[in-house]
Amino acid sequence: MTEYLIKNSFWRTVKEYGLITVGLLAYSLGWTIFLIPNNLVGGGVSGFAAILYYATGMPMGYTYLIINAILLIIAIKILGTGFGGKTIYAIIMTGLCLNVFPDIVPIEFINEFAVSNGKFICTVLGGVIAGVGIGISISQGGSTGGTDIIALLWCKFRNGSPGRVILIIDVMIILSSILIPSYTESGELLPFSEKLAVVVYGLIQVTVSGYAVDLYLSGSKQSVQAFIFTKKYQEMADAIAFDMKRGVTVIPAKGWYSKDDFNVVMVVTRKTDLNLLLRYVKTIDSEAFLSVSSVMGVYGKGFDTIRLRKKDDKKS
Repeated sequence: MTEYLIKNSFWRTVKEYGLITVGLLAYSLGWTIFLIPNNLVGGGVSGFAAILYYATGMPMGYTYLIINAILLIIAIKILGTGFGGKTIYAIIMTGLCLNVFPDIVPIEFINEFAVSNGKFICTVLGGVIAGVGIGISISQGGSTGGTDIIALLWCKFRNGSPGRVILIIDVMIILSSILIPSYTESGELLPFSEKLAVVVYGLIQVTVSGYAVDLYLSGSKQSVQAFIFTKKYQEMADAIAFDMKRGVTVIPAKGWYSKDDFNVVMVVTRKTDLNLLLRYVKTIDSEAFLSVSSVMGVYGKGFDTIRLRKKDDKKS
């Protein structure tokens, strides 16, 4: 059993980093194929890096890595070493992809698949692909840093919602593109009227990308409730609680037909962990009876947080 758990833990880590990589590849491709060729902007450090790229020609990846490195150093000094290896991996991987992909993806493919379809379609498709990519990364514990770090720093010293801080920063970055000259790949200066259109497209991109992130995460955060009927309930509960790291409740029960007393193991976990739970059950007791059902919402430690409005807090 110990060897199985060690092996399972290893492959689970590989899976997490693999999915983070897939998400970051999608995010970078969204920028490379749809947004950059159309001189479009977006929010976050990537959006600011794109603005500098259009003005100076400096590759986005370098700007992205430099800004995130500075933010990470500041955050570690003020907030502590709460930023794990996955965040650092995600930042480095994204910076490399933003530098490499523009040279790898054929320009003919970009023109046919993206540019020819117009800026609005590219804004929507780029926002969706980038948003899903971020969602995949976040669901596995990864983070692209950037404005997330700024929001955490702000909220440490000021009252405010991190989501609102990020939104304000994104809007400011997009609006700043009006003040900075922007050149096309052919070297032509972008007219002011087109820059105004780029701002509108940028706001649409942020909205679409944010919605895609929420939509993906709401699906990945679905939870299930399982009732496990087994004679090896102690071994089953210990394995789930201490090895799988999930909360377990043992409920005394009685079979009405047999009139036998026994214990039921009840566990609530993410839907993405259901296959792992089933492996534990099968390994410990292949004859166990299992009932699994979806739940609408789970709140508390390890799951979602109950958030009340300020008015409700004052009333309580």
